[in-house]
Parts: sequence; C-alpha cells; structure tokens
Amino acid sequence: MNSRAVAWLLEESQPVVRYLTLTELLDRKPGDPDVREAYDDIAGKGWASDILKLQNPDGRWESRPEGSLYGPKYTATNWMALILSDFGLTKTNSQIRKVARLYFKEWMPPPPKDNIFKDEVCIVGNTARMLTRFGYARDRRVKKLFDRLVEDQKEDGGWHCFKSDTGTLDGWEGMAAYAALPRQLRTRSINRSIERGTEFYLETRLFDDGEPRYAPWLRLHYPNHYYYDILVGMDFLTRLGYGGDRRMKPALRMLDERMLPRGVWALDRVHPDLAPGAKYSLRRKPKPFALEREGRPSKWITLKALLVKKRVRET
Repeated sequence: MNSRAVAWLLEESQPVVRYLTLTELLDRKPGDPDVREAYDDIAGKGWASDILKLQNPDGRWESRPEGSLYGPKYTATNWMALILSDFGLTKTNSQIRKVARLYFKEWMPPPPKDNIFKDEVCIVGNTARMLTRFGYARDRRVKKLFDRLVEDQKEDGGWHCFKSDTGTLDGWEGMAAYAALPRQLRTRSINRSIERGTEFYLETRLFDDGEPRYAPWLRLHYPNHYYYDILVGMDFLTRLGYGGDRRMKPALRMLDERMLPRGVWALDRVHPDLAPGAKYSLRRKPKPFALEREGRPSKWITLKALLVKKRVRET
C-alpha cells in the first residue's frame, strides 16, 4: 500500500475520507481516539457538512416539482441522501432521521396508498442500501425492499430498471444493497440471490455484456447515482467476499492501469456520462453534482480503489 497515498487520505480536511481510511483501510477500532475524532467531525466539516447545510428544515433538499424527493436530478433529496449514506452517517444524527422519516412517509406509506417502488427496482435497491446504512435494516419496511429485490431478479441473475426479460450491468443497485446488509440479516433467499447475482457479474468480467464495449463502464465516477462502472462492481463484489475469483482479474488490471504515479486515482468523469451504446436517454437535462474536480486526483476514488485491492489480498 502506497504510504504517500494513505497519508493524503488521512489529511484532516475531509473527515469522512479520514474516518473510512482509518476504519476500513487501516482496520482501526471504533474506540480509537483518532477514529472517534474523525467520525465526530464528519457532520461538521468537509463534504458531509456542505451537504447538510443545504438541507431545509423539513428535511428536504432542492425540490422540483415542489415537495419532490427525486427531482431535480442530481441535487434533490434522494441524491443527497445517497451520498450521505456513503459517509457513515446514521440515524443517531437528527438530520438523517428527518430524511428517513420523509422516505417512510412519502415513498413507503401503508396500503392502500401507492408507493414509488411499484415499477423502479433501481430505486428500490438504492433506497434499501441507503436506509440500511442509516441504521434501519431491521425495519419491516426496509425488509420489504429486500424482498422486492429477490422477487425482481431475472432468470439470468441480473436486474433491469426497465422492462426486460434479462438483466443488465446497469442494474447493480440490488447487489450493492446486499453488500450493505449485515451478514446476520441475510436470509436464505437473499444469499441465493447474491450467489446468482455474483455469477451474472463475474461471467461478464464486470464489463463485457456481449455488446460493443461501453466506454463509461470503464471510467471512474462519484457520485454514481444509478450509473454503473467497473469500480462500482468491484466494490460490491469484494464486499461480498468474491475478490479472489479469477474472473475479477481483467477489471483489476484495468484499475491498476488507471493508477497515477503517486499511487492515487483520478475522478474520470462526473455524471451524466453517457456515450454511444447507452440504452436509455435522459428526458430532462440534469444538474451535475460533484465533490471533486473531474480529471484530477480524487480522494474518494483512491479510497475505493485501495479498499478493493485490500479486500482482494485478504480473500
């Protein structure tokens, strides 16, 4: 592991990166003074603080139409909450509790009211992952989201956000949700679903779906929103314990080839990153949201890449 890169990640300017580096990359314990200090700083300094300051008193961020949790892409509540869930914040934070209450009230109301999950399995996966990370994995409403992921898995082991008999690499949100779910909460049906989903991704080597190679899948991004790339795939597969599978090697070589001389990685593009071969289009032009500058060394991408490589070594 490159000591210069790790020292860069440990800088105090971004407590979330420092915290995740200490706990996930360096295996420091929760009671470690540096870990406690970094975690306590997450909501008060850096990326998380900047996002939380934009939250309205009712728990929402920017809304269009008025009151929406989903629009506008990518600055509305849904997208901000997904980022915050990556940062280790949980329902112990009052602002996170406000967000969760909105989801439970507006997206997951009791019958007979409809909810937003009727058609969009990608939204189901993202929300299951986010609420699990916020600390609601045992809530019956979140368990129903995981049930839906199991039910909607295609025969080939993948998922698809649109009507289709087959899965697509773009339908990654279910696997990422499973990777966030503590092992002791995974049911037999979820474990079977994980095995089938893993085969779906590994059989494609994480990027080869039989179509002409799709360039955005080979670039590195953050935030990911609902877009796929090889680092997304490597992250959830190594979290699920499959880093040692030989079919990971082509994607891992691609990751190594993208490493810069200092032992760090760059943020290749900011979404939306669409190219010829995309099987969907955006009806409205979204508002891009980024934490770091496109084309420059990225602490977040570097952390994710080093974590993937660490898990591979330990598998």
